[in-house]
Amino acid sequence: MKTKNSAKDFPIVCVGGSAGGLDAYTRLLKNLPSDMGVAIVIVNHLRQVATFLHEILPRYTDMPVELITEKLDILPNHVFIIPEKRDLHVLNGEFSLKPISKPWGWPDVITVFMRSLTENWDGKLVAVIVSGFDGDGADALCGIKEVGGITIAQKPETAAQPDMPESAIASGCIDFILSPEDIAKEIARIAHNEKDS
Repeated sequence: MKTKNSAKDFPIVCVGGSAGGLDAYTRLLKNLPSDMGVAIVIVNHLRQVATFLHEILPRYTDMPVELITEKLDILPNHVFIIPEKRDLHVLNGEFSLKPISKPWGWPDVITVFMRSLTENWDGKLVAVIVSGFDGDGADALCGIKEVGGITIAQKPETAAQPDMPESAIASGCIDFILSPEDIAKEIARIAHNEKDS
């Protein structure tokens, strides 16, 4: 019997990116309504460098933007940012941070978080892969679709670094390939449909 988690059935949008991601995040947030009833989680794969996204992104959205801390409650109409050097998980409606499991080579923090969502979140899942090097996130996309989620890749020609969107598309498990502005419209449409269902 899930008690604490029973109200945690709103959609989570995981936005994964790295190099060139800031441009995509700002274009996305500028076009997202602030009252959609979804939680936006930005998983930017930085291994060593401290993130400043929680200081930069509030200029582009009316939603509160928070750097994730251990056991932080997941709330709708908020933007959450992964801290550096951590793997991110979801448990009982809260965020859980663990030491990064892949300290060398290309990080896989986006894949780790998406897999945790498929196992531990009751609400609709939307996975978005934007600009970045390598292919983090691609391995988790088919799992998102298997649990009824929706997957979106940034249109490679609109990305500063197309590697991550191209890897996502190559997985064969992408529903939409869109510019950041159109990704925002699609998320708003999904959120509207979830409210009506």
